[in-house]
Amino acid sequence: MDGSSVIDVFIEAINTREAGARTALLRRSLTADVVFWGPLGRRVGRQAVEDFITEVVQGHPAGPCRFSRTTGVDAPEEWARFGWRFEGGDGVPLLTGMDVVHLTPRGAIDQIVVFAGTLN
Repeated sequence: MDGSSVIDVFIEAINTREAGARTALLRRSLTADVVFWGPLGRRVGRQAVEDFITEVVQGHPAGPCRFSRTTGVDAPEEWARFGWRFEGGDGVPLLTGMDVVHLTPRGAIDQIVVFAGTLN
């Protein structure tokens, strides 16, 4: 899978409410030992990322929320970056940012670094 495709599968997983479907999408897009670095801390493993999505994204008080990619994917070699927006159920943006991901040779994400908010 190429960088854009695997990122889009990951984003689809973030937006999927049904737990079984979300798990399947995360298996397609993330390695089992993925490392997730974000403003709320570091998590290791696909299950830890799924728990984050369930608790923080799906469980957000402004929910149902939606995560979307707002830019193309810039993917030189095994690294990729893209801009994103997190919005509430009313479509109002709650947070924007950029993620940088590392892709394995088979095309799965094994590292995610989340940069939330604007850089001044």
